[in-house]
Amino acid sequence: MLKILQLIFSIIAVALAGYGLITKDFQFQAYMMLFLGLTMLCSGLQEFQKNKKGTGWLLIGVFAFLMFVAIQSFMVY
Repeated sequence: MLKILQLIFSIIAVALAGYGLITKDFQFQAYMMLFLGLTMLCSGLQEFQKNKKGTGWLLIGVFAFLMFVAIQSFMVY
């Protein structure tokens, strides 16, 4: 289940990033950060399931940072 969610979130994040790069329109950048953060959360949870706690905590920290950035971006727009 986590693998499927990670794949879906990754595809959405890459699609939004590609859209921004091709059109030079960065209005969806906050959404891209949101989906990238959710991808990192899924990766972190998978690492916890594999008993790799160090990598899991690192990915959870990246998730927290990306959520902070996404929320800040939503506040600006």
